[in-house]
Amino acid sequence: MYQNLGFLGVIVLCFLDDLLQLPTLIFSDHVFDFLYRRTTLEMLLFLAVWFMVSRSTHRIMERISYLEKFMRVCSWCRRINYHGEWMRLEEFMRQGFDTPTTHGICSDCLRQQQEAIERAKRVKVHEPEEIKLK
Repeated sequence: MYQNLGFLGVIVLCFLDDLLQLPTLIFSDHVFDFLYRRTTLEMLLFLAVWFMVSRSTHRIMERISYLEKFMRVCSWCRRINYHGEWMRLEEFMRQGFDTPTTHGICSDCLRQQQEAIERAKRVKVHEPEEIKLK
């Protein structure tokens, strides 16, 4: 907003400078000719710079806004930072979304646990035989 107002102010000031002949009013009684071509060229140059700066600022602000939306999760304990406070996922769901939680197990974890149980059973079954052979 301030950036756009600043560019508009510079453009208006440059236009009024030539239109009202401010150098004549300030420095001397010598009259300067109003050169429409030069003023138009200056305004187009300012508009081009304004457009490029405004566009890049808009892209940067969109990127910052996008990055600020990321939820911070602790890499070690998996707690979530919500309004400056680290809390468990269950507490976050209750405070942030007013959503009660319950526990369950996803199909991948269930399969891994079943495989771990089967491996543990096989180790227990084979363990006594190895001890007897020694």
